[in-house]
Amino acid sequence: MLRVALVLEDRQGIELFRVLQQSSEFLLVGLAVLSGDFGWLAGKEKENCFITSDPRKITSLPELEAVVSAVRQAEINRDLRRQLRPGVELVEIPPEGFLPALFRHRTQLLENRLLKGELEAILNAVPEAIEVADADGTIRYVNPSFSRVTGIPAHERVNRNIFDVSPHGALAQCLIRQKPITGYRTYAGGSEVEVISNASPIIVDGEITGAVVVFQPVDDVLRLMEQLKQKNTVIENLYAQIDRISGSRWSFDDITGQSAAIRTCIEMGRRAARSEAPILICGESGTGKDVFAQAIHNGSPRRGRPLLRFDCAAVPESLQELELFGCEKGALPGAVHTRLGKAELARGGTLFIKNITSLSPYLQDKLLELVRERSFTRIGGEEPVRADLRLIASAPFSLQTAVRKGRFREELCRQLPLVELQLPPLRRRVEDIPLLIQEFIEANNRKTGKQVREVSTPVLQALMEYDWPGNISELGHVIERAMALAEGPIIEYHHLSPYIGKLSGEPPLWHDLVPLDRMEQILLKQALNRYGVSLEGKKKAAQALNISLATLYNKLKKYQVNL
Repeated sequence: MLRVALVLEDRQGIELFRVLQQSSEFLLVGLAVLSGDFGWLAGKEKENCFITSDPRKITSLPELEAVVSAVRQAEINRDLRRQLRPGVELVEIPPEGFLPALFRHRTQLLENRLLKGELEAILNAVPEAIEVADADGTIRYVNPSFSRVTGIPAHERVNRNIFDVSPHGALAQCLIRQKPITGYRTYAGGSEVEVISNASPIIVDGEITGAVVVFQPVDDVLRLMEQLKQKNTVIENLYAQIDRISGSRWSFDDITGQSAAIRTCIEMGRRAARSEAPILICGESGTGKDVFAQAIHNGSPRRGRPLLRFDCAAVPESLQELELFGCEKGALPGAVHTRLGKAELARGGTLFIKNITSLSPYLQDKLLELVRERSFTRIGGEEPVRADLRLIASAPFSLQTAVRKGRFREELCRQLPLVELQLPPLRRRVEDIPLLIQEFIEANNRKTGKQVREVSTPVLQALMEYDWPGNISELGHVIERAMALAEGPIIEYHHLSPYIGKLSGEPPLWHDLVPLDRMEQILLKQALNRYGVSLEGKKKAAQALNISLATLYNKLKKYQVNL
């Protein structure tokens, strides 16, 4: 029998209540009547059934499997759905004509119950320790391997809060950062066992509803690595986990835009994806280089294999070679076993090198060997390692510019980009801004539960006339912040102005013309607000304004710009 609770607005749902109570397939364990009128209940009907006027109180009933709601108020149903613990279904049924809907959902609930049982059996058999928490950090499940590894019984862990028992562990960090945590080495909270953990958010309909962590004792991991003598065996044993933590989700169909500039890039990307040629994606920050790299991978014959990312700008030069090419056992202090780099872990898939112009000069030579010979050597290695991978690189500007500045090897510049995609900045595809705005509004509605429909005409005009130095990423942040202030269905200019004003440094100028000298002063302030007033900031400001540093100082003195 399915253990269910029922939510009614008033006595209109009395027939539904009695059908559930008399059914041999449902066990009615709770009843919430919003009106607070329970006079229609007979004494026998109250037996073994928790009764309340607050629907929130029935969500915590033990062993509850489903809540049947005959409430028409969508807000109440949304609140119920958020409060239900993982695995408990919410079934919305109209109070009139409820029988067909009830028995249609009955079949689905029974199937879900079977699936839940099968899933629990699988998790109970997994040798790795597994722990699951909801969005508030309350621990909802641990498998038997968790107790075996940590020595903590399940009843002492379930229903505790992860922020109390293990605030520095991978599961708590995953909930705080709201992104996957991988290769996290720490002590399991409440035990003396050192473990390596991978944690990932649980996302339902675009909203994070909890997180799950899988971990193993460090001793087990080291013992396993010691047994894997051949590199091919190492890669195959790691492959399933690599694919799970590094998969890509974007395709060309997901890229928003109807402008000629972006459609040309999409079509060129589709054609390039079908080849094995190295690809260079150029574009300003926030133009979607990561999205295009994922779309190319997913449109290629390698889409069933992993896409691994290596961000040259995020890794110190001293660690770039280790991260990219790995090292042999004993080649570095602390290297007690062979470490595989991204180029090796991407076997059969795609290696995406972000910000390639930040790659150290020495590694540019090794990358040239990878492109030419399709092989490389680990740190401390002598034998070349074959590299079966597709190479995609990204840069904020063309490689020829980096070569002229002495930051990139000319020979690698010639060898690398057999195909080059130049992504347009947002200011050159302003006709796409209304589509992107609507996409961001819908995404934030799903995340926050708001019901914003659109932006007002002045807001749309301001957004289309702003130059967007941060491009699509910046537009997304501005819409998200404006929606945090908006209370109605429309984003008005006063919701937007704190952010547009902060970004531009001056009020919008689209209504009136201004003298050129006044415009120069505004641009000077904008450039210095963006890059700062240090010497390095002024150099960048001069470069952005296409003037020399000396000219910048002369204009600052001329206009007596107050910094």
